[in-house]
Amino acid sequence: MFSDKELHRIVEQINDNYKNEELFYIPEGHTMPNRNTIIHITLGLRQIMFPGYFDEEHLCCSLPSYFIGHTISKLYNSLSGQIQAALMQNCKKCVSDEEASKKANEICSAFFRSLPDLQKMLMKDVQAAFDGDPAAHSKEEIIFCYPGLFAIFVYRMAHELYRMKVPFIPRIMTEYAHSHSGIDINPGATIGEYFFIDHGTGVVIGETTIIGNNVNIYQGVTLGALSTRSGQLLRDVKRHPTIEDDVTIYSSASILGGETVIGKGVVIGGNAFITSSVPAGSRVSVRNPELTIT
Repeated sequence: MFSDKELHRIVEQINDNYKNEELFYIPEGHTMPNRNTIIHITLGLRQIMFPGYFDEEHLCCSLPSYFIGHTISKLYNSLSGQIQAALMQNCKKCVSDEEASKKANEICSAFFRSLPDLQKMLMKDVQAAFDGDPAAHSKEEIIFCYPGLFAIFVYRMAHELYRMKVPFIPRIMTEYAHSHSGIDINPGATIGEYFFIDHGTGVVIGETTIIGNNVNIYQGVTLGALSTRSGQLLRDVKRHPTIEDDVTIYSSASILGGETVIGKGVVIGGNAFITSSVPAGSRVSVRNPELTIT
């Protein structure tokens, strides 16, 4: 164990770092959003979207209206508080408590009004998974077991908050899904209806990706940027590909670049590396290597 003098020196050095780095300065009365609370909200939203699958008390089975109203009321209070904290922390000196509270309530109200439409979208995603996977024995199995659907569910919730320009919270939500499923979907990506991720581990979908309807993606697929060396200069620039309707992308394919468009009905074979557009109806495959058997 080091001496008291050494401990004092370490404390003073770290304290100096605090003083010299604005990143560590949190104004009095401000707090960062709470990650555990946001995860709790996310799981509560899953109970509403898929009643009877993840709620322990099964209130929805006998009193669905009570269950929905009670759960939304609890989540509303938690989410509005987290949004207020996020708004104030993101703009430490340009928003008052009152302004942040009012804005948080406006966002929260709009978000919960969007839930019926989001639920309809999710049921189309469930149908896509069932139609696309012969190993699926039921839609119930997909809802309860499939990591791809979990990642898509969290993405759809987070994307709605991202569209409303909520800082921090959408990314916390999708990184939680990433840690549990191995699927990394940035909340800024735009994804259409009837979306299916099969197996899923290692899938990466970047912030400015646009995906149309009825798209199937397999494990290890990357929809990414060609280069991020320019860093923050690329903010708000489209740097990830566009995937049009009815496309299938097989495992470990990489499709990169903001100007890359994969046309309607294209099938991308496994391990393909694509940095330019592909016309509609095409089939893209990597030439099989020769096998030598000795």
